[in-house]
Amino acid sequence: MIHRVGGVASGETAVTAGAPLPVLLVGAGPGDPDLLTVKAARAIAAADVILVDDLVDRRVLDLARADARIVEVGKRGGRASTSQVFIEKLLVHEARSGRRVVRLKGGDPFVFGRGGEEMDALRRAGLEVEVVPGITAGVAAPAAVGIPVTDRRHAPGVAFVTGHAQADGNGPDWPALARSGLTLVIYMGVARCAEISTALLEAGLAPTTPAGVIQSACTPQQRSHLGTLSTLADDIDRLSIAAPAILVIGDVVRMAHKWNATLALPVRDRVAV
Repeated sequence: MIHRVGGVASGETAVTAGAPLPVLLVGAGPGDPDLLTVKAARAIAAADVILVDDLVDRRVLDLARADARIVEVGKRGGRASTSQVFIEKLLVHEARSGRRVVRLKGGDPFVFGRGGEEMDALRRAGLEVEVVPGITAGVAAPAAVGIPVTDRRHAPGVAFVTGHAQADGNGPDWPALARSGLTLVIYMGVARCAEISTALLEAGLAPTTPAGVIQSACTPQQRSHLGTLSTLADDIDRLSIAAPAILVIGDVVRMAHKWNATLALPVRDRVAV
């Protein structure tokens, strides 16, 4: 679906002579346009064509030129989505036509964003690629509610994992993660929260392990809930929390309440941990 069309349309003569310009894989961050890097903002402002993910906050597109062509290529679980093959072919076509192409992805292009696949496709086509990193939701969402995911008093590190099972049915090794002592930051885990919680509990994590969920982090729609591993799935259902959301599991979740008074965005539906 085309969000906005202007300037050069597909099939017209290339606007830039000589070798194609590098395609920019740009991270749009978690939502708030103020969290864009300066380089990302400049790339968006200079682009002729922007292929934009569904999770990119639309306020970010206000930085684009009025004549830029913006193409929606959203991918959301359980919804009609643009095929990855189409996205890659369109990137190659637009770049070979001499246009300044930005592939705009929520968060960071290389963190659960298929940026690696798109980079490979562009390189196979003989095109140069430049990556502009962004703040991933796994960092931004916990920070937005005052959770320091690597606080050394509580955890030796953090693991970023997907809540989705792979096409072959394999997924994260939840028992190994439970034994690791790491803070667990889980992307795309809301729909499978009950299954994930059960796996972690069976692997030995205590039912009282602090756990939280942050929905639509760093946007005006942000919601969060802090509870325990044993109750989190039921709480998510009761509060109708839905994707996009990040799950955070570990002792660091206890620290959120200490910083509540200084948060830029409200923490809603809070419970004591």
